[in-house]
Amino acid sequence: LQGARLLGIPVIVTEQYPKGLGSTVQEIDLTGAKLVLPKTKFSMVLPEVEAALAEIPGARSIVLFGVETHVCIQQTALELIGRGLEVHIVADATSSRSMMDRMFALERLARTGIIVTTSEAILLQLVADKEHPKFKEIQNLIKASAPESGLLSKV
Repeated sequence: LQGARLLGIPVIVTEQYPKGLGSTVQEIDLTGAKLVLPKTKFSMVLPEVEAALAEIPGARSIVLFGVETHVCIQQTALELIGRGLEVHIVADATSSRSMMDRMFALERLARTGIIVTTSEAILLQLVADKEHPKFKEIQNLIKASAPESGLLSKV
Protein backbone atom coordinates (compact mmCIF):
# COMPACT_ATOMS: atom_id res chain seq x y z
CA LEU A 1 0.00 0.00 0.00
CA GLN A 2 2.87 2.36 0.75
CA GLY A 3 4.39 1.57 -2.64
CA ALA A 4 1.07 2.20 -4.39
CA ARG A 5 0.80 5.59 -2.67
CA LEU A 6 4.37 6.52 -3.63
CA LEU A 7 3.82 5.50 -7.25
CA GLY A 8 0.32 6.97 -7.61
CA ILE A 9 -1.29 3.59 -8.27
CA PRO A 10 -5.00 3.52 -7.48
CA VAL A 11 -5.99 1.17 -4.66
CA ILE A 12 -9.41 -0.44 -4.44
CA VAL A 13 -10.24 -2.15 -1.15
CA THR A 14 -13.08 -4.47 -0.30
CA GLU A 15 -13.87 -5.74 3.16
CA GLN A 16 -15.64 -9.06 3.60
CA TYR A 17 -18.74 -8.52 5.72
CA PRO A 18 -17.21 -5.90 8.06
CA LYS A 19 -20.44 -5.76 10.08
CA GLY A 20 -19.78 -9.30 11.31
CA LEU A 21 -16.04 -9.82 10.72
CA GLY A 22 -14.76 -6.31 11.43
CA SER A 23 -13.11 -3.74 9.20
CA THR A 24 -9.54 -3.66 7.97
CA VAL A 25 -7.18 -3.43 10.95
CA GLN A 26 -5.75 0.03 11.70
CA GLU A 27 -2.18 -1.17 11.08
CA ILE A 28 -3.07 -1.40 7.40
CA ASP A 29 -3.19 2.23 6.34
CA LEU A 30 -5.89 2.71 3.70
CA THR A 31 -5.15 6.43 3.33
CA GLY A 32 -5.67 7.49 -0.26
CA ALA A 33 -7.60 4.39 -1.32
CA LYS A 34 -9.77 5.14 -4.35
CA LEU A 35 -12.57 3.00 -2.91
CA VAL A 36 -13.20 1.08 0.33
CA LEU A 37 -16.29 -1.06 -0.06
CA PRO A 38 -18.01 -3.62 2.18
CA LYS A 39 -19.08 -6.85 0.49
CA THR A 40 -20.64 -10.22 1.15
CA LYS A 41 -19.73 -11.81 -2.21
CA PHE A 42 -16.37 -13.58 -1.97
CA SER A 43 -15.02 -12.09 -5.20
CA MET A 44 -14.38 -8.37 -5.06
CA VAL A 45 -15.61 -7.94 -8.63
CA LEU A 46 -18.73 -5.93 -7.82
CA PRO A 47 -20.44 -3.26 -9.95
CA GLU A 48 -18.81 -0.49 -7.87
CA VAL A 49 -15.36 -2.04 -8.35
CA GLU A 50 -15.95 -2.49 -12.07
CA ALA A 51 -16.96 1.18 -12.30
CA ALA A 52 -13.83 2.25 -10.39
CA LEU A 53 -11.65 0.10 -12.68
CA ALA A 54 -13.30 1.64 -15.73
CA GLU A 55 -12.20 5.08 -14.47
CA ILE A 56 -8.53 4.00 -14.59
CA PRO A 57 -7.40 4.56 -18.17
CA GLY A 58 -5.44 1.68 -19.69
CA ALA A 59 -5.67 -0.61 -16.65
CA ARG A 60 -4.52 -4.02 -17.89
CA SER A 61 -2.87 -5.47 -14.79
CA ILE A 62 -4.28 -5.96 -11.33
CA VAL A 63 -2.23 -6.64 -8.20
CA LEU A 64 -4.11 -8.54 -5.49
CA PHE A 65 -3.25 -9.16 -1.85
CA GLY A 66 -5.17 -9.75 1.36
CA VAL A 67 -7.20 -12.54 2.93
CA GLU A 68 -8.39 -15.26 2.48
CA THR A 69 -6.14 -16.50 -0.33
CA HIS A 70 -8.21 -19.61 -1.02
CA VAL A 71 -11.54 -17.78 -1.05
CA CYS A 72 -11.69 -14.04 -1.77
CA ILE A 73 -8.30 -13.67 -3.49
CA GLN A 74 -8.79 -16.83 -5.54
CA GLN A 75 -12.34 -16.04 -6.67
CA THR A 76 -11.40 -12.44 -7.50
CA ALA A 77 -8.30 -13.50 -9.45
CA LEU A 78 -10.15 -16.12 -11.47
CA GLU A 79 -12.92 -13.67 -12.29
CA LEU A 80 -10.46 -10.95 -13.36
CA ILE A 81 -8.34 -13.25 -15.53
CA GLY A 82 -11.59 -14.45 -17.12
CA ARG A 83 -12.19 -10.84 -18.12
CA GLY A 84 -8.85 -10.67 -19.89
CA LEU A 85 -6.87 -8.80 -17.21
CA GLU A 86 -3.36 -9.77 -16.16
CA VAL A 87 -3.45 -10.67 -12.47
CA HIS A 88 -0.52 -10.61 -10.02
CA ILE A 89 -0.91 -12.03 -6.53
CA VAL A 90 1.55 -10.87 -3.88
CA ALA A 91 2.17 -14.17 -2.08
CA ASP A 92 3.88 -12.64 0.95
CA ALA A 93 0.97 -10.21 1.39
CA THR A 94 -1.75 -12.86 1.42
CA SER A 95 -2.90 -15.27 4.06
CA SER A 96 -5.46 -17.90 4.88
CA ARG A 97 -6.56 -19.40 8.16
CA SER A 98 -4.65 -22.54 7.16
CA MET A 99 -1.29 -22.70 5.39
CA MET A 100 -2.57 -25.70 3.41
CA ASP A 101 -5.47 -23.68 1.96
CA ARG A 102 -3.10 -20.83 1.13
CA MET A 103 -0.51 -23.02 -0.59
CA PHE A 104 -3.07 -24.96 -2.66
CA ALA A 105 -4.73 -21.71 -3.73
CA LEU A 106 -1.43 -20.14 -4.82
CA GLU A 107 -0.51 -23.30 -6.71
CA ARG A 108 -3.89 -23.45 -8.45
CA LEU A 109 -3.76 -19.79 -9.37
CA ALA A 110 -0.25 -20.10 -10.83
CA ARG A 111 -1.43 -23.02 -12.98
CA THR A 112 -4.22 -20.85 -14.40
CA GLY A 113 -1.79 -18.21 -15.67
CA ILE A 114 -2.00 -15.84 -12.74
CA ILE A 115 1.38 -14.43 -11.73
CA VAL A 116 2.28 -15.32 -8.14
CA THR A 117 5.02 -12.99 -6.96
CA THR A 118 6.42 -11.21 -3.90
CA SER A 119 6.11 -7.69 -2.59
CA GLU A 120 9.75 -6.88 -3.40
CA ALA A 121 9.46 -8.28 -6.93
CA ILE A 122 6.27 -6.36 -7.71
CA LEU A 123 7.63 -3.08 -6.34
CA LEU A 124 10.81 -3.36 -8.40
CA GLN A 125 8.81 -4.37 -11.46
CA LEU A 126 6.71 -1.24 -11.04
CA VAL A 127 9.70 1.11 -10.91
CA ALA A 128 11.62 -0.95 -13.53
CA ASP A 129 14.80 1.15 -13.32
CA LYS A 130 17.15 2.52 -10.67
CA GLU A 131 16.70 5.88 -12.41
CA HIS A 132 12.96 5.95 -11.63
CA PRO A 133 12.26 9.14 -9.60
CA LYS A 134 10.71 7.09 -6.76
CA PHE A 135 13.31 4.29 -6.74
CA LYS A 136 15.04 5.41 -3.51
CA GLU A 137 11.72 5.60 -1.65
CA ILE A 138 10.71 2.18 -2.94
CA GLN A 139 14.14 0.80 -2.04
CA ASN A 140 13.64 2.05 1.52
CA LEU A 141 10.36 0.13 1.72
CA ILE A 142 12.10 -3.02 0.51
CA LYS A 143 15.01 -2.64 2.95
CA ALA A 144 12.66 -3.05 5.90
CA SER A 145 12.74 -6.81 6.38
CA ALA A 146 9.35 -8.42 5.84
CA PRO A 147 8.01 -10.67 8.60
CA GLU A 148 8.27 -14.42 8.03
CA SER A 149 5.31 -15.44 5.88
CA GLY A 150 5.57 -19.19 6.42
CA LEU A 151 5.82 -19.80 2.68
CA LEU A 152 9.44 -20.99 2.59
CA SER A 153 8.82 -23.82 5.03
CA LYS A 154 6.26 -25.20 2.57
CA VAL A 155 8.41 -25.13 -0.59
